[in-house]
Amino acid sequence: MTDSMAILILLGSFFVMILLRFPIAYAVALSSVLCLTYQGLPLTTICQQMVKGINSFSLMAVPFFITMGCLMGTGGISEKLIALANACVGWMRGGMAMVNIVASYFFGGISGSAAADTASLGSILIPMMVDQGYDGDFSTAVTITSSCEGLLVPPSHNMVIYATTAGGVSVGSLFLAGYVPGALLAVSLMVGSYIISVKRNYPKGEKFSMRNLLKQLSVSFWALAAVLIVVVGVVGGAFTATESAAIAVIYSLIVSVFIYKGLDWKGVWRVLSDCVDTLSIVLILIATSSIFGFCLTRLHVPDLAAQAITGLTTNPILLVLMLNGILLILGCIMDMAPIILIATPILLPIAESIGIDPIQFGIMVVLNCGIGLLTPPVGSVLFIGSAVAKLPMEKVVKATLPFYLCMIITLLLISFFPIFSLGLPMLLGS
Repeated sequence: MTDSMAILILLGSFFVMILLRFPIAYAVALSSVLCLTYQGLPLTTICQQMVKGINSFSLMAVPFFITMGCLMGTGGISEKLIALANACVGWMRGGMAMVNIVASYFFGGISGSAAADTASLGSILIPMMVDQGYDGDFSTAVTITSSCEGLLVPPSHNMVIYATTAGGVSVGSLFLAGYVPGALLAVSLMVGSYIISVKRNYPKGEKFSMRNLLKQLSVSFWALAAVLIVVVGVVGGAFTATESAAIAVIYSLIVSVFIYKGLDWKGVWRVLSDCVDTLSIVLILIATSSIFGFCLTRLHVPDLAAQAITGLTTNPILLVLMLNGILLILGCIMDMAPIILIATPILLPIAESIGIDPIQFGIMVVLNCGIGLLTPPVGSVLFIGSAVAKLPMEKVVKATLPFYLCMIITLLLISFFPIFSLGLPMLLGS
């Protein structure tokens, strides 16, 4: 009875504060404090668990990846990646929509952030698409949905957070596992864009030119090489994720300042200031979620949740759908990092009990959270896209409905066919 009341206080107060629009870190911390106080535990436990939560070597990669993304995102590479994408797919019907999707795949592999992708590429591509005859809401919908590719394509700091939370999951394997699902999402969105483009008679771009493709590839090589440094280094065992991230920051600084010359030294300091702001939010969430996780574990909530969910059905297909449904609902009311930190310890044991590999489940979690970033009321990427395009959120959501379907189809393929997530890591022996 005591444990039941403590669980009710912990989860009840948390969801009440979420509904009252408390900042997520405060909601997590305050609900944990109320639970610990009810149980009579010393409040020094809070400090101990917060320090324990961020005292992790693998988490050191997170600030480096965020810094790398900020440097490359503001270092003048957006236009070069758009030109490369245009050389690849701009010749198709609805070519600029295809360019948007492919550019997001390239840019996501550098920034690792859907919000950065939307703000950076969206500010260039949305006006460009509108000028060429595309509807503004369609252009925005393509931009925000394709930005989620960056969450799957390495190096994604959210993958590092998941690996740390799940325990025993290789960051290198997660990085490899994200490439094919990211490409699958891109193809799905391109098919949806093509159908709409044919229906609305959106324009084609210039004819395909191999010479132009090679030229743009040579120009964009320096940006794309940052991803190779991280992935090849980690998977090949040359260095850890943290070491690769640190090297990538130095490389990004050199490329942005000396090669592309998109940043001067004053700009570098501004970027580092923005990184500190972002990093402080992430680390506070990790620290406070550690207390919340401690309370959940102490009250055996993961075991109780597993028993409750598996008690409803033993059908693996229904359980997979339920896991995705829970993550999608959480994505509508919470941001990405806290969902990974809070839901992973609860849902991962259920996923493993029906044969889902932790790496595959990590891809499922990240994509579910990505869809959540596009859904009201807490869809941060949806808000950014609406602000960049200067359109009402309701209009953007309506235009995004066909693309939600594309993303759900991709999610189901990843959930029921492990080969999409595990094929590349298994092929490369990671």
